[in-house]
Amino acid sequence: MPQTFSAADAVELALVERSGFVESRHVGVAVVLAPDGTVRDRLGDVDAPILPRSSLKPLQALAFLAAGAPLDGERLGLATASHSGTDRHVAVVRGILDAAGLGEDALQCPPAWPGDTATRDELVRERLAPARIRMNCSGKHAAMLLTCAVNGWDTATYLDPAHPLQAQIRETAERLLGEKVGSVAVDGCGAPVYPVSLTALARAIHRIGTASPSSPFALHRSAGALVAAVRSHPWTIDGPDRPDTVAIERLGVFAKTGAEGVLVMVAPDGTTVALKILDGNGRAATAVALRFLERAGALAPADVAETMTRLSLSLSGGDRTVGAIRPAF
Repeated sequence: MPQTFSAADAVELALVERSGFVESRHVGVAVVLAPDGTVRDRLGDVDAPILPRSSLKPLQALAFLAAGAPLDGERLGLATASHSGTDRHVAVVRGILDAAGLGEDALQCPPAWPGDTATRDELVRERLAPARIRMNCSGKHAAMLLTCAVNGWDTATYLDPAHPLQAQIRETAERLLGEKVGSVAVDGCGAPVYPVSLTALARAIHRIGTASPSSPFALHRSAGALVAAVRSHPWTIDGPDRPDTVAIERLGVFAKTGAEGVLVMVAPDGTTVALKILDGNGRAATAVALRFLERAGALAPADVAETMTRLSLSLSGGDRTVGAIRPAF
């Protein structure tokens, strides 16, 4: 059996209430770091390995920059994104591919419909098919290809764990995580992803989220530039009215969701939370992370409450709101 945490290692993080009845409960693990990086709070076994999924993207994007990829602004935002596939997202991804001298056929992420409902409806009306460039990881894949192009690395095998690009990513990730990568899994987009402890993931994201663009250290300068790019262009990392974008726009945090209920978030003062919801359903993740940051004094309660109204947390019964998804604390 793969090594991981079990339900016995988890705590209740969120409730789903309908008409006053607790319909569902989400359990998971979470770790909160203070602005200085020390552990402020830990719930459940935060040292057991998890797959960070797309929450690893900020670390991967820094590896691209360290290898010389010319990414900044919106393109850097898309390199670390799980985007919703709007035409605006796709235009930036095409720009990254153009800079690499490659076409959409070089992407090795799977074809997909856009996550943005309006965009998907328009493509269906036009009788178009799912496309690789609409897949939410296409920005990362385009940035991988650009990194290969500027280094003269083979672009046909860029997802092979033994490829120089993946070696660069692994080395950069280990520096930020503070722990060695012991094994490799395959992410939903086909790229390598590593089992890491939630504590190590939190520390890596804290290092990124508190880095300065004027740091004397190149990796920290790149991290500061990445966070600045995402905060300046929050639509890039997710999409209109989607959780990461909403949280960044309303509260100035740095947030990155991963599949299967993973989320990392850094408040403007550096307080950091990393969490994993055990059942893999991420519908409560942003609300839970915001509540942790509020409880730590990093976000104002009124600002968090207002942001919560912009997340998809309400439950309907007929044409009425009859309940909500909410943090359990």
